[in-house]
Amino acid sequence: MSLEPTDGAGGHRTNGVKAKSMWAYVLRRFFYNVPVFMGIVLLVMLALRVRDPVNGLLGKVKTEQEIAAKRTELGLDKPFVQQYGIFLRKLCTLDFDEESWVNRGQTVGEVMHRCVGPSLALTVPSLILTTLISVAIALMSAWYRGRWLDKALVISAVLGMSVSFLVYIVFGQYYAAAWLPDQIGMSPFSVSGYESIEKDGLATYVLKHWPYYCLLPVLISVIVAMGYDTRFYRAVMVEESGRDYITTARAKGASQPKVMFVHMLKNAMIPIITRVVITIPFLITGSFLLEVYFAIPGMGKQLLTAVVEADFPIVQAFTAVFAAIYIASNLLTDVLYAVVDPRVRLS
Repeated sequence: MSLEPTDGAGGHRTNGVKAKSMWAYVLRRFFYNVPVFMGIVLLVMLALRVRDPVNGLLGKVKTEQEIAAKRTELGLDKPFVQQYGIFLRKLCTLDFDEESWVNRGQTVGEVMHRCVGPSLALTVPSLILTTLISVAIALMSAWYRGRWLDKALVISAVLGMSVSFLVYIVFGQYYAAAWLPDQIGMSPFSVSGYESIEKDGLATYVLKHWPYYCLLPVLISVIVAMGYDTRFYRAVMVEESGRDYITTARAKGASQPKVMFVHMLKNAMIPIITRVVITIPFLITGSFLLEVYFAIPGMGKQLLTAVVEADFPIVQAFTAVFAAIYIASNLLTDVLYAVVDPRVRLS
């Protein structure tokens, strides 16, 4: 990418050229990342086959005939290159109909569909709350830079990110889900578990089940992530607050809210967008620790279970989907640069 000022004349012509340049850039990046994606899939499949999973699936008592029959059933008797080609073909056609080795009777697509909802129920609210709160705190901290409020906010952010994620989970489960109900005579949060959306419908789930099962892990996620995001956004806002356009806006008598939310925030959108878009892959993967300790059946928990149980179809498909989403999010970041900042030219 390069920065190039746009000219006022010939706006339609410039926009058309820029649109063509953007699509050309997207196609170039897409084809550039195809070998990267294929390499990720190759490494995952090779790593899984370091040890033969058939012995673990059949147990201790087995015969050579049973081992051979099981390998044939699972498709492990084929040469690795053929297995790799078959899996790539299924990915290209979005065919996730292969049966899970552990969840018998369920296809990979069915398992994935079941796990996406719980992961999004945690990660989407966490991302929205973390971004809004962190940007607001960063704006205040940058505006009052060097004063007591700025110092207090920075210290709070450092303390928040210095404590282990696991410590927050343990304290949250103990005090909010175990100790608090004894004090108030009711249980506002669940220690573990999850209620499906399909059971009572979306409205009932949002009003009744989501706060009980998901609000506590979401709050823990926000507290941990706010420390990192606040420090990052504060550095961005401090840099923007010293630029000439801020001084000019103040000299012209612009109000403090206008300077902060119109001028400063608008020009800081590129690093903010970068931070948010980079987080998109984790919306699907979910939080491994939160899902495990709160027994929420999301993508992260399912992937860990599949790795432990050597469920190759689940591990391969989930990893390929995660890699594709991560690559797409990086590409989306560059495209959004050009949308937010007219000076950005994709080349």
